[in-house]
Amino acid sequence: MQNQHAPFRADVVGSFLRPEAIKRARQQFARGEISAQRLRSVEDEAIRHVVEQQCACGLHIVTDGELRRAWWHFDFFDGLQGVERYDAQKGIQFNGVQTKAHGVRVIGKLGFGDHPMLEDFRYLKSISGDATAKMTIPSPSVLHFRGGRKDIDATVYPNLDEYFDDLALTWREAIHAFYAAGCRYLQLDDTVWAYLCSDAQRQQILERGEDPDTLARIYAGVINKALENKPADLTIGLHVCRGNFRSTWISEGGYEPVAEILFGSVNVDAFYLEYDNDRSGDFAPLRFVRPGHQQLVLGLVTTKNGQLENPQGIKDRLQEAAQYVAKDQICLSPQCGFASTEEGNTLTETQQWDKIKLIAEIAGQVW
Repeated sequence: MQNQHAPFRADVVGSFLRPEAIKRARQQFARGEISAQRLRSVEDEAIRHVVEQQCACGLHIVTDGELRRAWWHFDFFDGLQGVERYDAQKGIQFNGVQTKAHGVRVIGKLGFGDHPMLEDFRYLKSISGDATAKMTIPSPSVLHFRGGRKDIDATVYPNLDEYFDDLALTWREAIHAFYAAGCRYLQLDDTVWAYLCSDAQRQQILERGEDPDTLARIYAGVINKALENKPADLTIGLHVCRGNFRSTWISEGGYEPVAEILFGSVNVDAFYLEYDNDRSGDFAPLRFVRPGHQQLVLGLVTTKNGQLENPQGIKDRLQEAAQYVAKDQICLSPQCGFASTEEGNTLTETQQWDKIKLIAEIAGQVW
């Protein structure tokens, strides 16, 4: 039996492949051939289609596919007060490929304000019909982690304690602003917790003079402070992402190094966990999930390639996870979005929708 509230037994992480119409319109806009208004009109039509597709696949939850964004995180950071994007010396290193070279730094007091993505959500809400509209934004820890102290103006924040307080309050402002815009399902995307699971990434953190376990406690505190006074009818989940760029990844390693802090103390309503391959480890860390308190949305269907999973294999994995967490606390989703950046992963739109249909079908059979 399907649950009719967030998170759903069949859920999605957020992004979908950018259709050709959007890619073409973006190029035309960059060349000055069409207006921003015309570009937005093309995006509106593409988002309407992606919402219809999600519903046609049997989902009760829809996103806008992040179709207006080039990046899953930078586009959100661009709209914050006190933050600027800059051209970095090199991109983010994935397994065998780098992203475009961008970074963000804090140059003033952090704040939320009249963020342009509020209007993006209002449009999604207006076309979602009976489905629940989900908004996705990066987690606050992402703004701090990659640059750390060097990307925070010391004249603005000489003391990092004040910075982390403002970071939490900025996300609290965001949460309440999206709620006021009609959002009842919000997802925080967070690559940092996966980095803290990786031996290689933990070593890099130590080499730059920080302690990964201390960072985990700080980030848990920031997220929990952001969640204080959250409206009771707003579901907020945390997606732990291992990197998703052109079908590659960054982080390897099971959740054990962060499981007790993450599952035992971070007060989100749901965790979306990547479990599509051996890099994610086993289900044993799920023993720290609080009984009856939080939902687990298990990403057992990969977005990295178009090969369709064996339904029975997915059901077996769900049963395996149920050894550690009650079955009624578990949901099913893709392991990540299909296009965390505008480049997208290496599969077709048809393969993408086949995977969403498969998730909905399995969820209908299992629950």
